[in-house]
Amino acid sequence: MNVSKIGIVSRFDQQDALDMVRKIYDKFSSKVEIVVSPKTGEHLGLTKNLLPVEKMRDAGVELIISVGGDGTVLRNISKMDDPLPVLGINMGTLGFLVDVPPEDAIKDIEDVLRGFTYTERSRLSVCLNGKRLQDATNEMVLITARPAKILTFRISIDDSQIEDVRADGIVFATPTGSTAYAMSAGGPIVDPRVDASIIVPLAPFKLSARPWIVPGNSTLKVEMIIPEKEAAVVIDGQHSYSMKENDIVIITKAENPARFVSSSVNGFYEKVQSKLA
Repeated sequence: MNVSKIGIVSRFDQQDALDMVRKIYDKFSSKVEIVVSPKTGEHLGLTKNLLPVEKMRDAGVELIISVGGDGTVLRNISKMDDPLPVLGINMGTLGFLVDVPPEDAIKDIEDVLRGFTYTERSRLSVCLNGKRLQDATNEMVLITARPAKILTFRISIDDSQIEDVRADGIVFATPTGSTAYAMSAGGPIVDPRVDASIIVPLAPFKLSARPWIVPGNSTLKVEMIIPEKEAAVVIDGQHSYSMKENDIVIITKAENPARFVSSSVNGFYEKVQSKLA
């Protein structure tokens, strides 16, 4: 079944991204109804059909075209409680969530508008002292707020405590995020089809501190137990919060997954080989 309504989000601080949005809009606005995120629309001189991404599902949008890099995708997914399928046009550098190169954008969008499938990727639900924060598509990171100050974290998995971890911080990642910060910190690469969460200490003090892979439906509890120090809670590199002694972070599997439009680009293993070689 043909797609009847799409949304476009993009970086608006890069002219090449705005030029790509203009190209897509001019090519397809006569074939499908298009709504555009307000900031992008303003930069392009559009005055109608402007809508924040968090309201696009209720307006009948069927998929979102994201023009930019991984950060653009993550930022906009984090705004949606129940994310729409996203097709990423790569206007950045190395991107795992933006499959389509600029030169293939028009052709791939034409194909998608005739009908599409999508994959679902689990996200992490994050609560700090009982307050629900944004869900994480890639990772939630606890990291020292002051350089060169080591922290001590107490981690429990389904009420079973693992050893206290002294480190600069800890990455809690989804399989999707296993090729991002977690990988750079020495964590494993995990196929996105695996239902799991990854725990990776950052610069741990003990040689015995190693990454963990735990079931995706686990409840993870994290406490910071050393006084007079402060940590930052960072979600997908986009949102940051302060964490102090005796604060508690609870991490569970989010109710609604991220969704990515299946494209003609190679699969996960080919992508890893081409982007990380």
